[in-house]
Amino acid sequence: MFEKNPICKLLNIKYPIFQGGMAWIGTAELVSAVSNAGGLGIIGAGHMPPDILRAEIQKAKKWTDKPFGVNIMLMSPFVKEVMQVVVDERVAVVTTGAGNPAEYLPALKEVGTKVIPVVASVALAKRLVRSGVDAVIAEGTESGGHIGDITTMALVPQVVDAVDVPVIAAGGIGDSRGFAAAIALGASGIQMGTRFVVSEECIAHENYKNLVLKAKDRSTVVTGRSTGHPVRVIGNKMTREYSEMEARQASTEELEKFGAGRLNLATHKGDVENGSVMIGQISGMLDEIKPVSVIIENMVAGLVPVKDRVNDFLK
Repeated sequence: MFEKNPICKLLNIKYPIFQGGMAWIGTAELVSAVSNAGGLGIIGAGHMPPDILRAEIQKAKKWTDKPFGVNIMLMSPFVKEVMQVVVDERVAVVTTGAGNPAEYLPALKEVGTKVIPVVASVALAKRLVRSGVDAVIAEGTESGGHIGDITTMALVPQVVDAVDVPVIAAGGIGDSRGFAAAIALGASGIQMGTRFVVSEECIAHENYKNLVLKAKDRSTVVTGRSTGHPVRVIGNKMTREYSEMEARQASTEELEKFGAGRLNLATHKGDVENGSVMIGQISGMLDEIKPVSVIIENMVAGLVPVKDRVNDFLK
């Protein structure tokens, strides 16, 4: 079905479906399952120290012989060290966020690694393409975790029109309708994070997954706008306290200290009231935990009825 797809050809994958590189839960278990099912699994390096990342990469290599990637936050205190790990391990793909990966491109290109940054604006997409990246992920504000302020529907076609590399659409995609919509907007593939959180292979705590399954269309909120680093999460006790601090104009340092360790508190310890439950707006669509292979199979198979619906509309 996707033999001529530019992303599938570029990365040697079966389906143009990326798994978002989610910190703490984008681990080898989930990554290998996505890659084995034909997509591109991506380890969420977050603020991982280099030795932990190397161990995670080596686990993924044991569990899949398919291409997989690593997502690197360029604001990580370990960015230079983890980039060296990726080069040493000859990881197939690196996706990046929160910065410009240009200084690392020569070393990555030398070992054949494809570099695909996440962008939230046309200007950033154009700048990074000029630096030599292989593709871009245009991520709308519907996404979970760190976000921009432009919706996927508005962002993707503008990025597609502005650059001459493949564009992967991300944000607000959770079923075949979203997949088809992204393709209609000009994207060559999609990236999903939230949908894979409620997979059997994701190691997120049961409480985390259950809260996502209970979410409604308006369950997520955005914190951190005052710091310049907005984050989409499910509203809870922590977000209410954080919002109160923002309302009284607490300093950035105070807010960052308050938020430190909150994601791990939710993902691993299961405290979904005091932890940060990063998740996208499509959480309101999700009501069942499924194996990764089923999620991907359903995404692909569902394109046919969507196509039929469009054809009927055009008659």
